[in-house]
Amino acid sequence: METTSRVEGVPAARRTAEGFLRAPFAWYGLDEAFTGPRWLMQLGTAADGTVQHGSLGHGDEPSIKSDAGGAEKERFAVVVTVAASPVRRSGDGTGVLDATTVSSAAWLAGSGLLAYTWPPQLDHALRDDWLEQQTEAAFELADDLDGPEWSSLSLPVDGVPMPFAYRESEFGWILAGTTSAGVHLGAYGRGMSAYGLAFAQVADLGLYA
Repeated sequence: METTSRVEGVPAARRTAEGFLRAPFAWYGLDEAFTGPRWLMQLGTAADGTVQHGSLGHGDEPSIKSDAGGAEKERFAVVVTVAASPVRRSGDGTGVLDATTVSSAAWLAGSGLLAYTWPPQLDHALRDDWLEQQTEAAFELADDLDGPEWSSLSLPVDGVPMPFAYRESEFGWILAGTTSAGVHLGAYGRGMSAYGLAFAQVADLGLYA
C-alpha cells in the first residue's frame, strides 16, 4: 500500500488547478447530478514532484469540529483519485515503492476523514495521540477490505455500476474501489449519504478552482 507520497495542502483561497493539471491521470469527482459547491483539496506527490493522488471536495468545506453537533451540520463528500502503479523503484533509486491498490485509496480516504474529526470529550492536548492511534487503525482496516468491518456497495462510475468496499464510523463513512480508467477511487464524507453518489471523470477542473 503506497503511503510514501508528500501531501501538498494549502488554504482554499490559494488553491489553484495548476498542480492537478500536472497529473498524468484523470481526476474523478461526483457526477453532474451534484449541483452544490466544488473545491480543490490536497495533492500527494512523489519526491520528484510526480502527482500520485489528490482530493476533490463537494458540499460544505469541512473543518475540525470539537463538538459533535457542529460536525453533524456539515454535509460534504470528498473523492480521492489514486494513480494505479506497479511496484517500482523510488525516485532516488535507493529503494522500492509499493504498488498502489484499492487499499491505498481506502487508507487515504480513512486518514482524510480523521483529519476533520475530533471527539467532543477529547482534551486538546491529547488529540495528536488519539489521531496517531486512529490513523494506525485506519491503515490496518484499509489492508483488510475483505474483513468484517467492510460491506459491499455498488455505485456508478462513468455511468457503469462498480463495486466498492464501504464502512461507516461514528465520524462519517468511507468507501474505496477502482475504475476502468487506470485509477483507484476513495471517498469519505459526512451528512451526505454514500448510497446516492455517482462518480465521473472531471472534464473541467475550473468547476473546482
